[in-house]
Amino acid sequence: MQSHLSDRKYVIGAIFIVIALVMVFRLFYLQVIDTSFRISADNNSQRYEVQYPARGLIFDRKGNLMVDNVAAYDLMVIPQLVKTIDTVEICSILNITPKQFVEELRKAREYSVYKPTAIVKQLSSKSYAILQEKLYKYPGFSVQTRTLRKYPSPIASHLLGYVGEVDEKQIERDSTYKSGDNIGISGIEKTYEDYLRGTKGVKIYLVDVHNRVKGSYKDGAYDEASVSGSDVTTTLDKTLQEYGETLMQNKIGSIVAIEPSTGEILTLISSPSYNPNLLVGRERTVNYRQLSSDAFKPLFNRALMAKYPPGSTFKLMNALIALQEGIITPQTRFTCAGGYHVGSFTIACHHNTSMDMIASIQLSCNTYYCNVFRKILDDRKFGTVTNSFINWRRHLTSFGLGHRLNSDIPNELDGNIPTAEYYNKYYGEGRWKSLMLVSMSIGQGELGITPFQMANMTAAIANRGYYYTPHIIKKIKGSPENNEFTQKHFTTIEPKYFEPVIDGMELVVKSGTAMAANLSDIAICGKTGTAENPHGEDHSIFIAFAPKDNPKIAIAVVVENGGFGATWAAPIASLMIEKYLKGKIARHEMEKRMMECNLLDRVNKPKDAKKSKKKSKKQPHVD
Repeated sequence: MQSHLSDRKYVIGAIFIVIALVMVFRLFYLQVIDTSFRISADNNSQRYEVQYPARGLIFDRKGNLMVDNVAAYDLMVIPQLVKTIDTVEICSILNITPKQFVEELRKAREYSVYKPTAIVKQLSSKSYAILQEKLYKYPGFSVQTRTLRKYPSPIASHLLGYVGEVDEKQIERDSTYKSGDNIGISGIEKTYEDYLRGTKGVKIYLVDVHNRVKGSYKDGAYDEASVSGSDVTTTLDKTLQEYGETLMQNKIGSIVAIEPSTGEILTLISSPSYNPNLLVGRERTVNYRQLSSDAFKPLFNRALMAKYPPGSTFKLMNALIALQEGIITPQTRFTCAGGYHVGSFTIACHHNTSMDMIASIQLSCNTYYCNVFRKILDDRKFGTVTNSFINWRRHLTSFGLGHRLNSDIPNELDGNIPTAEYYNKYYGEGRWKSLMLVSMSIGQGELGITPFQMANMTAAIANRGYYYTPHIIKKIKGSPENNEFTQKHFTTIEPKYFEPVIDGMELVVKSGTAMAANLSDIAICGKTGTAENPHGEDHSIFIAFAPKDNPKIAIAVVVENGGFGATWAAPIASLMIEKYLKGKIARHEMEKRMMECNLLDRVNKPKDAKKSKKKSKKQPHVD
């Protein structure tokens, strides 16, 4: 019996020893190996406050500030610490209703009663100054500083873009962002977000059991300072941009100007535009909604996204292709008898004479290019019209037409140069002929080209056969140059064929369809275009570069519902060239007329009945 009790004593002792060892090992594991509980305890005694960095500044090519930062303040709340307060007073300071205040406080409680939550974001400096004096009366409330964008001059909104708060999808894509962070939504802000955003920092505070700050944790030894974003210098000319937007006020359309020798975008204007300051701060959502519902679509970037028939500006491309393929020479002549006639089919023209290629550009002869285009597609060396068309399209795409140019400005669209597959589907394979497509000889039909592509095409002509990818950033502080934008893209047209075409473009301005654009001391080479618009007055188009030799600017102007290219687009382009190359305007009467005219009343206005009757799809207008 005694032996049995003795054995039981050893068993019980062993059990206690095992339990003691398990407890010791568990304590060792929790305190030495597994740090999660220690971190949790630390978190309960520490508060981490994000330090938001200032976004990088944006400058124009001459160092003029275009986008700045201004201090803004988020009102934070720890619901557990909130006591009875004067709701009416704090709401008047915050410029919100008591109902909104109560609702935001409820959301904060649902998120956490212990952690600070933003209850009102982006307070102005004025509201903050008033609040700061009275914040002692509101326990549980504090202010967190951040920055908002500020635009010293309300221009270039489509180029610069705007900043907004990240959504859940963006957070899922990039864990760098947390709820409440800002991100570039459009324009330069979006493309160069990684450079502009900077790096967030953190301040760590010691707090008591009621989450009240008791001081800095370890005297700030573990704090991390925020790092401001990199400043960027754009290729934009602020003065020219501002001037162009003034010329385009009360008009719908766009202006794109490029430096041919570099591909740098000097100006990119979409009109109507909007003040970029409207999409900053607490009013951004309301303002965005109003801009979105505006009938004139100020948020729509027409320069990059609107597709227009290029009209007679496209004759330059058909001339170049015909020269390259040996279809014509500069001396080739065709006779115009008031239009191009094939049986009952007619494309009208305003000439009754014979002319060579240079004169056909100078005077914008429709008949000449109907003949040229059909000879291109009916060229027997390619075997079929389809093969000739594919080759014709190949030449066009080498100028950057019909596809994205891969610029650093987001939301660029392709435009449209129809494919052989499109016509095979529409007419049937092998069943379409050159006459069926002849409207494209004068830039009509299925063609759709963006103003951005028109300007790039003009730069390629100015360079006699090559272009650089158009881009908006010239330099990023602390970053190497982007070699992608220093590579030449060569067209399929040999340089020697550009000279006679450029001679014709010079005569367009000196004594042709765009004499209103002429400058006595600068050789401007241009081409007018008038694009058919089934919804109202035709669109006025003009492309140009200057000077003729060693060109400094290539430009495309589209004025919707402006009528002939020479009426509005050519003078506007000429004034822009004068402003850029000379720094001042001498033709004040022309400038005044361009600035004061209002073409908005022409939008979607039916054409004159008599005028419309004379025009048909088979009888396009002339310049």
